Amino acid sequence: MKTINPMLLIDFYKAVHSDMLPKKIEKSVSYFTPRMSRVKMWDTVVMFGLQAFIKQYLIEYFNEAFFARACSEVVGEYDRILYAALGKKAYSTDKIEKLHQLGYLPIEIKALPEGTKVPMHVPMFEISNTHVEFAWLPQALESLISAELWHPMISATVGESYRKIVDRYYERSVDDEISRARALGDFSFRGQECLQSAVKSSAGWCLSFLNTATVPVIPFLEQMYGCDCTKEPVAFGSVSTEHSVMCSNYAVDGDERTLLCKLLTEIYPDTSFSAVLDSYDYWNVIDNILPQLKKEILEHHGCMLMRGDSGDCVEVVTKTVFRLWDIFGGTINSKGYKVLDPHVKAIYGDSITLQRCEQIYQILIENGFACSNVALGVGSFSMQCIEEEGTLKPFTRDTFSSCIKATYCEVDGRPIPIFKDPKEGGFKKSQKGLCRVFRNIEGELTYQDGYTHTTLAGEDNLLEVVFRDGKLVKEQTLAEIRNRLHNGHFGA
Repeated sequence: MKTINPMLLIDFYKAVHSDMLPKKIEKSVSYFTPRMSRVKMWDTVVMFGLQAFIKQYLIEYFNEAFFARACSEVVGEYDRILYAALGKKAYSTDKIEKLHQLGYLPIEIKALPEGTKVPMHVPMFEISNTHVEFAWLPQALESLISAELWHPMISATVGESYRKIVDRYYERSVDDEISRARALGDFSFRGQECLQSAVKSSAGWCLSFLNTATVPVIPFLEQMYGCDCTKEPVAFGSVSTEHSVMCSNYAVDGDERTLLCKLLTEIYPDTSFSAVLDSYDYWNVIDNILPQLKKEILEHHGCMLMRGDSGDCVEVVTKTVFRLWDIFGGTINSKGYKVLDPHVKAIYGDSITLQRCEQIYQILIENGFACSNVALGVGSFSMQCIEEEGTLKPFTRDTFSSCIKATYCEVDGRPIPIFKDPKEGGFKKSQKGLCRVFRNIEGELTYQDGYTHTTLAGEDNLLEVVFRDGKLVKEQTLAEIRNRLHNGHFGA
């Protein structure tokens, strides 16, 4: 599809607000804020995705699809769409022409560092205009910003929630040198809303884990967050069969043993791989075929991961560990827990909710096994929904009621705090005036509003300029964000 004029990436009513604002308005300031959590276990949300949005839209997209095109072309396109949809007298095109003539996006964004866990009600970033003629612009960008940012932030929060479970159970049962960052993987690509959604969701996941099935997340992170997969751990995939492989070979060979033997000795003699084993009878493969291949497995220069893909995942993956121990044995680690022979492991590719992840780890520990004996996958269900108190809660923008609200303006040089405070609105009450974000004496992130530009000057403020007038001012790397989120203990 042809690239759409970025000034059309709006809700229709955004096109007319410039004519409704106070006369002589010179400055408009808005804040992006998570106003409430609809998930009881989450009282913070991970700040993530702003830098990617700035690079992708505020710089690259605006430069190529707006400023680099002829003014008559972009204004004409804008006029054609709005004339057909709203009628000629409902809007004006002067502002679009003036913006194009200016030649850059007169916007400043001040933000918390990405990877920060932000409590409800605390502003994540501030957006304002830097040119007096474009006070309409910050709120005109609201729809695009909201649409692009809520999802990667939720996926980053999902990943951080799984990582807390891993850290807790690995601390108890797994040798310290074993990577926590490779305990779980993102299997959600095919179940996401679209390609871009899948990539940005996996990017959020990769703040806490290295394993993912989503290949394009690597070039995305390299382009947006200053990393290089050839020089540092960005993300890792895995070699794995699928049912089409298992079933087509069964149709030719008449058994499952032949392919498994070929994988071990001919195709991947020096490479770890997982094999989905439930195309027909999972437990027959585990109990009868694997013992026949014991010699080939133990001589294999890698690890074979046994993958179930149906039934009760908690039961399947834990019982697989127990039976692999009976067949192949293993060792006892420094914390007193059983570790399977390094040639074998159990894996389950999706269906692993937060609750099931914890159940699997708890069962393993209760039976004397280290939690590193399993690799777990998180599918699109858990990336887009959570079960809490018996209720399924889908993830949307309203999960954290993330919004951008104007709180301050300047009219003819006069500072004016603005706010909303619905009588029955509850959480919809906004900040008032300019805000500073800081850590209180307990080290908790909080904020104070009511400032003007004059009174805010000189105050400590964790909101730092990251974008101004079409340019990225402060760039953050993936490694920095990971270590910030995990207090320097992301690991590899």
